[in-house]
Amino acid sequence: MLSITGKTAPLCDGLSRRDLLKIGALSVGGLTLPQLLRAEQQSGVRNSRKAVIMIYMCGAPSHQDMYDLKMDAPSEIRGEFRPIATNVPGIEICEHMPRLAAIMDKCIPLRSVVGSPNGAHDSFICYTGRTTQNQPAGGWPSFGSVVSHDLGPRNRAVPPFVGLSPDAGHPPYGSPGLPGFLGVGHAAFRPSGPSREDMVLKEISAERLSDRQRLLASFDTLRRDVDASGTLEGMDAIAQQAFDILTSSALAEALDLSREPQEVRERYGKGDPRNFGDGAPRNLEHFLMARRLVEAGARVVTLNFGRWDFHSNNFPGLKDTHLPQFDQGLSALIEDLHVRGLADDVAVVAWGEFGRTPRINGDGGRDHWPQVGGGLIAGGGFRTGQVIGATDRLGGVAIDRPLHFGEVLASLYRHLGIDPGHANMRDLAGRPQYAVGHPPMPELV
Repeated sequence: MLSITGKTAPLCDGLSRRDLLKIGALSVGGLTLPQLLRAEQQSGVRNSRKAVIMIYMCGAPSHQDMYDLKMDAPSEIRGEFRPIATNVPGIEICEHMPRLAAIMDKCIPLRSVVGSPNGAHDSFICYTGRTTQNQPAGGWPSFGSVVSHDLGPRNRAVPPFVGLSPDAGHPPYGSPGLPGFLGVGHAAFRPSGPSREDMVLKEISAERLSDRQRLLASFDTLRRDVDASGTLEGMDAIAQQAFDILTSSALAEALDLSREPQEVRERYGKGDPRNFGDGAPRNLEHFLMARRLVEAGARVVTLNFGRWDFHSNNFPGLKDTHLPQFDQGLSALIEDLHVRGLADDVAVVAWGEFGRTPRINGDGGRDHWPQVGGGLIAGGGFRTGQVIGATDRLGGVAIDRPLHFGEVLASLYRHLGIDPGHANMRDLAGRPQYAVGHPPMPELV
């Protein structure tokens, strides 16, 4: 193993498994960071600035308390919140999201998201547009992994797919999206925990690092001589790219929020970096970090936010913490993208895995409701300032434009220049596979 800091402890000592800066191991499994960059060799680099930021709202928020309030329904359905007007005539959203209401011309509320297979908590459908049933050999890859495979990195020093999602007590809440049959080479790069300090050279010079790189390459050459399967073929070039990241400041600078003006940091806010129960933190700095990462060259950034699974005390939980902080972070991100001239290049989507029951239970909560949910899209050069879809009087079923998760992801693929209907991937059995099984949304263009 290499010690990048020049200390006696190897680079990976003391790091959790989610910290994927392993550049010196001699086994294929230990070369996580170089494998992440294999996409450049497979697909080549495209210079498009287009990117996607996905906010996964762990545990599934109640659509009827955010974007689809039902004021004509009985009290046990409509709940405590009231709608407010937005800056788009005819569109109303929850009173506890005034900042998003003020920029609704830059947003698209989705009121009829369908396709969740059941009421089980799993981020899988948000990241893939597919269910976990009947998967191909190796499993379905997430959106970020497909983009990594198809487009590769835009900047050699910044991974194409970055996951800001910290681990959670319920593992699917902490997933940034899995690589499936595309393999670990297209997994999300997760710059969490102490590994961030090892992204730049410290006591070791670039020359000394180069010497160690050549030594590592010589060992790999010996392994390659006895590797009849060809698994290690081409690893030298991939390892070189990992060293490119370490000898560039681009990634470390993108993660350094101290470089932002104080007023920008205050606009985003801090939120709460602690995990909420078995869910995710309400870390508003991740919204700002996501913007900095796509500016630096990342193509897909995922983050998780909160724990929206309010089976009890739904309205205090939403009003006191989740909605105001979500409103602040997401509105700051959307406004910032417009101010910085990135609104056409960067698409944003925020959603959870299903909706919540129309009827409020005896504990003041809403339970799981896979029949229909909601979400919000912004940026991407899309036709914003509109609502897509509608539910019935009780918010229980989609009655206009049922919108599948896969259609949203297909639209995001199209935004990036990827044809979602082209079978350009192969699973572990060698069968060709599509990026997603649905067409893009015509309403966005």
